[in-house]
Amino acid sequence: MAKTLSELRVEIDALDQELLALLNRRAALAHDVGEIKKVDGSPVFRPEREAQVIAGLQTANPGPLKRDSVATIWREIMSACRALEAPQRVAYLGPAGTFSEQAAEQFFGSSIERMPCGSIDEVFRATAAGSAQYGVVPMENSTEGMVSRSLDLFLTSPLHVIGETSLLVRHNLLRLSDSLEGIEAVYAHPQALAQCQNWLNTHLPHAERHAAASNAEGARLAASNPAWAGIASERAGSEFGLHVVAHAIQDDAYNRTRFAVVCLPQTMPAPETSGKDCVSLIVSVPNRPGAVHDLLVPLKKHGVSMTRFESRPARSGQWEYYFYIDIQGHLSQPHVTAALQELQGLCAFYKVLGTYPVSE
Repeated sequence: MAKTLSELRVEIDALDQELLALLNRRAALAHDVGEIKKVDGSPVFRPEREAQVIAGLQTANPGPLKRDSVATIWREIMSACRALEAPQRVAYLGPAGTFSEQAAEQFFGSSIERMPCGSIDEVFRATAAGSAQYGVVPMENSTEGMVSRSLDLFLTSPLHVIGETSLLVRHNLLRLSDSLEGIEAVYAHPQALAQCQNWLNTHLPHAERHAAASNAEGARLAASNPAWAGIASERAGSEFGLHVVAHAIQDDAYNRTRFAVVCLPQTMPAPETSGKDCVSLIVSVPNRPGAVHDLLVPLKKHGVSMTRFESRPARSGQWEYYFYIDIQGHLSQPHVTAALQELQGLCAFYKVLGTYPVSE
């Protein structure tokens, strides 16, 4: 005989009480771990350990919870337990409601101290100065490619990459009134304007387009003038009291942005291997025939796969370039170490940005 709604609710309430008791037991154990870490001087946050735990739970999950849901739930549990040891102070491109803020929460969980910044430069400065323990910066978009400002700042920054997270980005047109009529200007981050240009050309061909420091800043500006609109997340719309006039206006339905999580090496050393890792580096080579080809030889020789290869002008006036490279593996693996040692010998400039667990 099928159970009634009332009976099912009683069972759910009882399970909730059991879950709460178990979560508090876990939190108590996490607190004990934190006390040991204080004595050892080891970091509170261990991204490779958390990645391994979540991956193990996803593999063992019998359902009906989805894999992504398991990851989200346990990340929040870990975040809440971590906050008992010491809440992480995280800098990101603000104001409230940006995709960078979402990325920070997706990586760390919501139990963090937020430090919204006015620019990517400020995120780097705040994290390098120790005002924030960690920073979250956009690195690459699936539509528009690499975020050049982040790449340029890595050249001279003392920060290293200890993690990454990838966010499905849905851009929405936001304004004070629920209509497309009378929009004279659209404000958003330059990347968002580029990612929505086909939609804007079709639906708002006469509206001026203005770059803002962030999409949430564009939403804030749209809230100040009824003839203006912003391109941002629904969350930003709620933050500034705006209507979603058009949903998901990005030209690529599967538009994603990859974010890097950065910190000073003294805040956290390079994470240990998680079993699914990446090494990011910046190199330059002498301007001679075949120099770029030679970069690939050590990787092939030692069986190391390259997953990303981007170039940026060195701004020397000599047509020289920096190359941003991602490879599969971890610096603790002998074949990776051997390949990079040979690669370094070919380079005029060589800098490892970090070795860290990759996001799914």
